[in-house]
Amino acid sequence: MPFSKLGLSKTTLQGVKAMGWTDPSPIQLRAIPLLLEGKDVIGSAQTGTGKTGAFALPILSQLPKPDGKSRVLILEPTRELASQVETAIRDYARFTDHKVAVIYGGVGYGKQVDALKNGVDIIVATPGRLLDHMQQGAAKLGNIDYVVLDEADRMLDMGFLPDVKRILEKCPKNRVTALFSATIPPEIETLISWAMKNPETIEIGMRRSPAETVKHVIYPVAEKQKTELLFAVLKSVDFDSAIIFCRTKHGADRIGNQLKRENHAVAILHSDRTQRDREKSLKGFRDGKFEVLVATDIASRGLDISGVSHVVNYDVPQHPEDYVHRIGRTGRAEATGDAFTLMVAEDVQHVDAIERFIGTKIERAKLEGFDYRYTTILDEKRFNGVSVRDRKMKTARIGKGQHFGFGSGRRRRR
Repeated sequence: MPFSKLGLSKTTLQGVKAMGWTDPSPIQLRAIPLLLEGKDVIGSAQTGTGKTGAFALPILSQLPKPDGKSRVLILEPTRELASQVETAIRDYARFTDHKVAVIYGGVGYGKQVDALKNGVDIIVATPGRLLDHMQQGAAKLGNIDYVVLDEADRMLDMGFLPDVKRILEKCPKNRVTALFSATIPPEIETLISWAMKNPETIEIGMRRSPAETVKHVIYPVAEKQKTELLFAVLKSVDFDSAIIFCRTKHGADRIGNQLKRENHAVAILHSDRTQRDREKSLKGFRDGKFEVLVATDIASRGLDISGVSHVVNYDVPQHPEDYVHRIGRTGRAEATGDAFTLMVAEDVQHVDAIERFIGTKIERAKLEGFDYRYTTILDEKRFNGVSVRDRKMKTARIGKGQHFGFGSGRRRRR
């Protein structure tokens, strides 16, 4: 069914056409009619499935003419996602008179206050900064007709749910609420029961495994040699651009600064960086100015980053879904990509969880020529029910233009 058959307004369809779209994605096909009917909607779907269009297009189709009052509130967990959603909505609404403002921390209040006081139809915001504007009287939510809670599980992980509840308490109860989340943990179910009215649930098949174009392996290593092995692998592979994921902001800074000392062109991305620095890092990485992006999980979801040849999990992610999201930064649009994960002894339980989640065992590998120190995860002890010997742990022969971990000599398609 094309967009033209879904009941969207004429001006919204013009925006869709200008985007070059003809047919809706599965989440759009199912969510748009429900929101047009005024129903609350729960969408369980991954980033990249067209979620923004699924909620923005039907909402834009039903907005009254601008009257200086805010009618739509969209909450996002991060500044980057808020900025991306605001940009997308501007594109969808290009043939309307509706105004949209993006509200997030890390930048000054002046322009945001001016935008709110001048009147905007749609507010896209992160919870903390929006609360600041509400307390100062700049953001008024008394006329909100639509609330969208995007990436709700991320907002839970980042501790934003109390702020979200405080914000929703200031919105009219007679509203349409849409919630989108890759997973629905119990805390999110509690929020749903409190904030939504008889919601319709849409589940779009969650990707539980990496793309087939991504070759991924695990490198067991002693804790004290993690950084040494990281640098050894980077020197051995022919990477065009790489993202290195660290668990903490401190770790990202440390690894990024060490890479800079090794004369790599490096950008660092985490929540403590200023908004200007974060935008500069992302733009520089996309444009090829930086060959390496060192980041926390702020870069694992939602960010539009293409052309990444390698992903490195310096720290094993603690949530299995994040593993799929992280290594999904490479191998996009049918391109091939490589991903490897450094595993120390304390990571075994998290790797177990990842393998259960994706439904397969991940190959273990050793880097040829690397002087390994003894660690129990390199010996004959069992993990995941299969011994290292039974797995026939591979010794990686990594050469220019080769995929690592298997010594196949298969050259990457460029």
